[in-house]
Amino acid sequence: MSIWWSLHLRREAASVPLARRLLLGTMETAGVDPDISYDLSVALSEACANAVEHAGGASTGGGYQVTAHIEGDRCRIEVTDSGPGFPLGRIRRTVRPLGRRSHQSEHGRGLFLIESLVDHVHFHNRPGHGAVVSFDKVLKWREDSLLKAS
Repeated sequence: MSIWWSLHLRREAASVPLARRLLLGTMETAGVDPDISYDLSVALSEACANAVEHAGGASTGGGYQVTAHIEGDRCRIEVTDSGPGFPLGRIRRTVRPLGRRSHQSEHGRGLFLIESLVDHVHFHNRPGHGAVVSFDKVLKWREDSLLKAS
């Protein structure tokens, strides 16, 4: 089974729950375990909130893009904006959370939360301007799922 969707959203707070609801609806329809769906939806909300806060203004189109892809037993999500990008010290790849970062600091809590909820995450800058947050998680399926990966 393969499902994917892509959204181009305005840089507005109202876009965050829209993306989250679309993801949750897709996961429920596909038969993904609700705990896994919730983790992914929180991670997506944090990535979208960062794009809303930090993405470029009207001169760059004022929006951001969300792409989600379910392939077999894995869901991959990517949030791309047109803002200034990550400071060079923030760009890294992780597998599971880095215990070194304090969740108490004022900035970066959303990135810490994303790292804590997913299996793999990659933060990087786009050529030109913009940041990309991509992450994935292995899916578990409800017993009654009709679309369970084989």
